[in-house]
Amino acid sequence: MTAERFDAVDLSILWERLVSITDEGATALIRTSFSTLVREGFDLSILIFDAAGRMIAQSTKCIPVFIGTAPVTLSHMLMKFGGKLKPGDVVVSNDPTIGTGHMYDLAVMRPIFRNGEIAGYAMSITHLPDIGGMGFSVSAREIYHEGLRLPILKLVKEGVLDEDIVELIRLNVRVSDQVMGDIHASIAASAVVARQVLDFMEEYDLASLTPLADEILAQTEAAVRTALAALPDAEYTSETDVEAHEEVRTLKCRINKAGESLTIDFEGTGPCVGAGINVPFPYTRSMALYAIKCLTTPDIPNNDGSTVPITVTAPVGSILNAVPPAASAGRHTIGHFVVPLIYAAMAEIVPDRVTAASGLTDIMTIQGRHADGSELSATYFAAGGFGGLDGLDGRQTTPGSSNIGTTPIEVFEPLSGLLVEKKALRPDSGGAGQFRGGAGQTIVLRNATGHPMTVFSMANRTQFPAEGLFGGKAGALREHLIDGEPVSGQGRHTLMPDGRLTLNQAGGGGYGPPAKRPTAAVRADLEAGFLSPDGAARAYGVRWDD
Repeated sequence: MTAERFDAVDLSILWERLVSITDEGATALIRTSFSTLVREGFDLSILIFDAAGRMIAQSTKCIPVFIGTAPVTLSHMLMKFGGKLKPGDVVVSNDPTIGTGHMYDLAVMRPIFRNGEIAGYAMSITHLPDIGGMGFSVSAREIYHEGLRLPILKLVKEGVLDEDIVELIRLNVRVSDQVMGDIHASIAASAVVARQVLDFMEEYDLASLTPLADEILAQTEAAVRTALAALPDAEYTSETDVEAHEEVRTLKCRINKAGESLTIDFEGTGPCVGAGINVPFPYTRSMALYAIKCLTTPDIPNNDGSTVPITVTAPVGSILNAVPPAASAGRHTIGHFVVPLIYAAMAEIVPDRVTAASGLTDIMTIQGRHADGSELSATYFAAGGFGGLDGLDGRQTTPGSSNIGTTPIEVFEPLSGLLVEKKALRPDSGGAGQFRGGAGQTIVLRNATGHPMTVFSMANRTQFPAEGLFGGKAGALREHLIDGEPVSGQGRHTLMPDGRLTLNQAGGGGYGPPAKRPTAAVRADLEAGFLSPDGAARAYGVRWDD
């Protein structure tokens, strides 16, 4: 190894070392965070950039959308503070238009100085427990209703915390101790990463990260280009309808593959709506990049090299390229459809790599008071079934288009004031197919606080199910019920004391004709509870007494 060139073994070791540093930062963040969103859900990412602002390593615990948004956020931070950063500075922002698409995700950046010069940047992104406004929901009609939008600013200046900004945040959020606890955890994690990057450079006698970054990005870009070149040149299209807060929007996708590059265009997609489900473009682009990465080079660690051959566009003002004042707190409600939209377009040329559509993720916010009168604000995540794929059934209750973790019941109940009375597989919810879609689940939550509580639903798949592929059938729709009565999956509801909220999660789509599924596999599904006897007879013509 020389200062400018790395052999294959050295490059592998150094590359893995950088990833391990981000993982160390993620561990520090998880262990010091106050909120279950980070500690249990792993709604976070830790990243390392070189001095030019190129992302070269990302923690293995991360949310897909953070793959592509962090470089955009950093570029805007450097436009404002480039040349004005000093050792000990920490820059933050939660502006959705330059970040992950909603104000709940806070980016925390620390410049890494070595010998008086910037060697790189450490960044964390975490979902905060609250950011004020109406709360984490789709109910806002404008971005101004959604909470405290922080411009790009220095929260820490040369090692000194700006207490005026801290006071501003505390006065504008619920559960302020949790919010500030998570922010301090992010600051600490960035310090861990910065320190270890400097130790890494010292250990391997690296005067700069730039030559190593050049190698990492070049190899990644070459791998993506090779994978793209192996696909036939053509234009591929798909479209899907989605529920959009009492309206319907059509999402359209056109993919042009030419040589070693690929363009994804969402022209024809419907306009924004007056609710918090609009998707700022950085989120749309990230989900598109994630989908292509899964189809081309899924085993290569995330870095900016994989994005170079791919261009993503969407019409400004569409629901996939929202700009203020469009509200976007629940942008995942629509944004999660980008991945299955791209898979559907690419299915004919890579049928062995795509999955049928998934039941996606069901997210809710609960607000109210605990039995002792103290303030309550919690978020609940539940997953539908995963789509079937070539040679493999869809997994049960596994989120698609995201990988958010599940909060254990023992943690969630005291945090939320809700008792989990039932959590069971939902038979017959997975789409029938040669390889069936994953089953959803049924969850029953009871309000045990003694006070009314507000439930903000941010669901999808309530009107349009997860479609199957190549003859596979669609999964079951998602349902929300309060005391047995159906309620909107994208709205604000009141849950009275001892009231019950029932969540029937959507199933994944099936892959291939159901007639090709072996009878033995259907019997196994019956025994496992994925199918009922009536469901097996309807979907596959297999009777229990057979």
